[in-house]
Amino acid sequence: MAINRANRVAEAIKKEVAQMLRDELKDPRIGFVTVTSVEVSPDLRHAKVFFSIYGSVEEKQQTLKALNSAQGFVRSELGKRLRLRYAPEIVFRFDESIEHGARIMELLEEVQGSKGDKTHE
Repeated sequence: MAINRANRVAEAIKKEVAQMLRDELKDPRIGFVTVTSVEVSPDLRHAKVFFSIYGSVEEKQQTLKALNSAQGFVRSELGKRLRLRYAPEIVFRFDESIEHGARIMELLEEVQGSKGDKTHE
């Protein structure tokens, strides 16, 4: 029962944070950010918000700094919008799974290319 509630709250947080990033946070350091997932503790007091961003390492670092400086605003807004007893502590984390997956695809394509070269010898 608690797991289902945590999952529902995580999805609601994901939706609300994505909307805040898109429409309300006006920090120029925040680029094109996508909220990929949210993990919520069973007691709903802590939430890890995973995001991805397209850009250089410097842009990613600047975005993380901007998101960290907006934690208080995001937490406050979540408390109002979701009507939870306790607004969860928000931690932003860069989601490396997309880049990791892209790198794996590149490696697989290289392997396929090298196999194709050997079959024609």
